[in-house]
Amino acid sequence: MIPIRDTAPCNHRPIMTWAIITLCTLVFITMELLPNALSYWAINHFGMVAVRYSNPQWAHDFGLPADYGFSFLSNLFFHADWLHLLSNMWFLWIFGDNVEDRMGSWRFLVFYLLCGAAATFLQWYFDSANVIPVIGASGAIAGVLAAYFFLYPLERVIVWIPFIYPILLPIPAIAFLGLWVMLQLHNATETVFFNGIAANVAWWAHLGGFISGCLCYRWFLCDEIIPLH
Repeated sequence: MIPIRDTAPCNHRPIMTWAIITLCTLVFITMELLPNALSYWAINHFGMVAVRYSNPQWAHDFGLPADYGFSFLSNLFFHADWLHLLSNMWFLWIFGDNVEDRMGSWRFLVFYLLCGAAATFLQWYFDSANVIPVIGASGAIAGVLAAYFFLYPLERVIVWIPFIYPILLPIPAIAFLGLWVMLQLHNATETVFFNGIAANVAWWAHLGGFISGCLCYRWFLCDEIIPLH
C-alpha cells in the first residue's frame, strides 16, 4: 500500500518538515555530484558503521577516527539512492506536518533527532558487527509515524494498492500504521532468528524509532503538559 495523502487538518506551516526534506535532498544531490572516492569517504564517516563503535581498533585501522557517536545523528540525512530518498521524504511529507503542527517546529526537530538517534542505537545493538554504513531518515520518520498513530488514530490515510485494484482507498491511520509496524517487527525478528537471511534494510532502526516515538511523543506536545512524577 502506497500512501497518497491523509485527511488530518494542519493549522500551521510545517517549516521544519520542509527544512528537513530540503536538507536531505541537498545532501543527496551533493553526494551524487561528488567523485566516487569522496562520496565513499563521506558515507563511511557520516553513516553509522556499527563495528566502528563495537571494535574501536578496527575503526582506527580502517581510518575512522572517534566521533563520539555523531554518526548516530548524521546518518539520518544521507540516502542510498533516489528511491530511498523519495520514499522516506514522501512519508515525512504526509505525516510530518501534522505532528509538527502539534509540537511546534523546534520541539518537532528535537523529537525527530531523538527518535533517529534511538533508532540508530537499536540497529547498532542488534547488528554491532556490521561494517556496512547505515544511512537514511527512516528511523526518525518511524518516530513521527508513532506520534501520528496516537495523535490521529481515526484520520484517514488515502492509499493506492498497485497491481491489485487501481483506485484510492481511505484507511484509518491506526490500521495503516499498525500494519506498517507489524511488517517491521516481522522483518526485524526474521533477521535474528534466521541467520541465513541477509538484511539490506535497517529494520531494527524502524522499530527503534517507532518505539521511542511511542514513549516520548507526549513530552513534546505544545498543548499538553506532562507532570514529572
